[in-house]
Amino acid sequence: MNEEHIINLLKQFVIERKEPLELILVGALALPFYGVEFRATYDLDAEIETGNIEELYFFLKEKGFESDLSENIAGWSVIALPSGYRERAEVVYKDNLLTIKILSPEDFIIMKLRRGTNQDIEDALAVAKKQSIKIETLDKLYNKVLEESIKDTAVFNFKKIYKVFRKLLQEQASN
Repeated sequence: MNEEHIINLLKQFVIERKEPLELILVGALALPFYGVEFRATYDLDAEIETGNIEELYFFLKEKGFESDLSENIAGWSVIALPSGYRERAEVVYKDNLLTIKILSPEDFIIMKLRRGTNQDIEDALAVAKKQSIKIETLDKLYNKVLEESIKDTAVFNFKKIYKVFRKLLQEQASN
């Protein structure tokens, strides 16, 4: 599935309902919009800014897609998404009913590292490489996340995940 397929799927939803939908794609389906080769996935993860979450959920299910949809993706973890992520989100498609955004590449990386599976780390590395993200920029965002997060054991794991990611990113940059 590429950008065109994702856009067409969401366009079908808004055309059928004749209601606007504005969302921020945050999962693997966002990867093509960062210029990263798509990996197989059939789940759509998004923050819905305008639109009916429940109707979208069942529409996607009917089309064979699982989804995690929320009005606030920052609430998916006790590890904060850096404040201002909505303002930094980039519009990748817009028409009269549909607006699709993606997180800034740096916020996407933090989003992926909050969960921190091997696949998430691979996705974060791919975006960092394709978008030429500087480690210093990520370090600043990482420190902001630590300041804005509540004290929780999940933060200790996030620190470990970030340390592994940072090392891999440095190795990738030196190759």
